[in-house]
Formats: sequence, structure tokens, C-alpha cells
Amino acid sequence: MFSLAGKSLYVDALDLWIDSMRTRERCYVSHGHSDHAREHRVVVTTPNTAAICRARFSRRRESAPQLSLLPRQEKPRVDVSFEEHRFNEPWSEGEHRLTLFSAGHVLGSSQLLIEGESGAFVYTGDFKLAPSYTAEPPEVKRCDVLLMECTYGRPQYAFPPREEVAASMVAFARETLEAGAVPVFFAYSLGKAQEAIAILGNASIPITVHGAVDTITAVYEACGVSMPPYKRYHADDFDVTSALVWPPGGKALPKALRDREVRTAVLTGWSLDRGALFRYGTQRGFALSDHADYPSLLRYIELAAPKKVLLNHGWRDFVYRLRALGIDAEYLEENAQLTLF
Repeated sequence: MFSLAGKSLYVDALDLWIDSMRTRERCYVSHGHSDHAREHRVVVTTPNTAAICRARFSRRRESAPQLSLLPRQEKPRVDVSFEEHRFNEPWSEGEHRLTLFSAGHVLGSSQLLIEGESGAFVYTGDFKLAPSYTAEPPEVKRCDVLLMECTYGRPQYAFPPREEVAASMVAFARETLEAGAVPVFFAYSLGKAQEAIAILGNASIPITVHGAVDTITAVYEACGVSMPPYKRYHADDFDVTSALVWPPGGKALPKALRDREVRTAVLTGWSLDRGALFRYGTQRGFALSDHADYPSLLRYIELAAPKKVLLNHGWRDFVYRLRALGIDAEYLEENAQLTLF
């Protein structure tokens, strides 16, 4: 039995939660983004995601207020242990076989394959099929039931080739620097920031990064990902001839840029939306995404060849687009109870 309690997925037969936002006894975590990775007593994940989670959980603990200051608001921290499984090294739990395989989303991101007498089930979590500069190549496995995210499940979200996006980012950075201004790229500290560093650094553009970006990039390097040179931002010695990679949550420009001309850009698939620049408050937008675009969603289903497609985390009308193509599709509603195994 498979169920969705609130926004938390649960596999009854395995007593296993999937990407739960609440603390659980044992939970599979597909990748290190905060909307998927929470502190559980046992986190089932890949070694690289475990390394990212250790760094992020430690940072949360350091920045959290003391319990004595907020006794009613702050919950006691959980002692987290990690159950690590490498890609394509299956293990057995009762009558089922479980396998983690690459999602291509960010470093360490995985999909979960559960096989039993009743067939094969795949949970994609967040994924992309496009090539990446800093994450493992994605995989697709055939299955009977597929539960996939569909963040960009509308036809207008067809991203340009990654090489084209990268060339546009490099051109923007160079033109800005030649004009005596500072290019600022807003990118999530996990995943997109490392892609930006790779793109700009491989084009020999000097790079300065936010402290949170530096922390995660150090984990990438410790996991064996080769990164171009970059510097961590310090207000007293900021190099104004470098591009700045900054988390979108820190849109207040750093102190060293207050009296300087800056040109800003956001890195997101939503930059294809009309009015995106106004919404993000930037001068440019580049469709650098760590999610699958609309054509990739369809291609994934074609390759996986499932009998049933379940959808979550995206546009509900993607269901009707799939049904029009003859695909048995359903949007997974809260409190759904489905027999899959």
C-alpha cells in the first residue's frame, strides 16, 4: 500500500517515508534541497546527498536560536543517522528490492526504484534529463508505476539547449565587466550555483560567491567534483572585476556593491514566463534549470514505459495532456491510498 498523508509519501509495506517534510523514524531523501531534505532519525539516501545534508543540517543547527530563548517555538533537534546506498547497488527489505539511481537534478540526487511480485514502482523526485556540468548523469528505468514531479508540465516550458544558455550567461558577464559594472547571478546555493560557477569559471571569468554557496561548493569538491577557481565574498577585499554568484534569498546586494553599478540576472526555468524579470526584479533571466522541461517529461515517460503515471509537485493540467496522448495518468491527491505492491 502506498499513501499520501498531507504532502508526505509513505510506503506501508516498507514502513518507509519518502521526502517527508515532517521528522520521521526512517525516511528516504531524494536530494539535499530544503523542500525535500529534513532531519529524520534515519535518512536513506546516497553518499553525496548525505554529505550535503550533513553540511546543511550542521548549518541549520549553528544558525538556530537556543532552545532556552524560544522554548515553545523551537523543537528539540533529532539525532540523525544516514543509511547510505550508492547508485545501482540494490538492497532487499522483506519481499522487495530497492535501488537508488541518478536523477541528474543536483549532486547526489536520486530516484527510488521498488520492485516486488506485483511489479516495479519508480519515484523520480526532482529530476532533469538535460546534461549537467556538476551533477551525475541522469538515468531512466522501465517500471509499471511511475510517480513523477511535473514542475514544468506545460508546453511553453521548453528550455534552450544548455550550451546556448551557458554561452548567453558568459556573454552577459563579459559585457557587464567590460562596461565597468559587476554582474550578479542569483542562483540557489545548492545545484544552480555550482552550475553557474562551472559555466563562468570555465570561460575564465573571475567569480566571487556568497558564503552559503562556498559551503556547498566545498562539499561538491570533497565529493570529487572538479570546480573552477572562485573566491568567497568578503566585504573588505571584494574583487569588483569578478562575477558574483548570490542566493536569490539574499537579494539585498552586499555592502561592497552599494556604490557600484551592477547588472543582475536570475537563473531559473521560470525566466521563460512573460513578466519574469519584473517578478524577480532583475535585468536578465537565463533558463538554467535543474528540473525537466515539458519535452523531457514526455521523453521520460516514453523511456520508462509505465502502465500508470502518478503526478505531484506541478501543474495538475499535465494530467489531461497525458490522457490526450493515451497515457493512464492521475494527479496524486492528499490522503490518497493506492495499492501498488
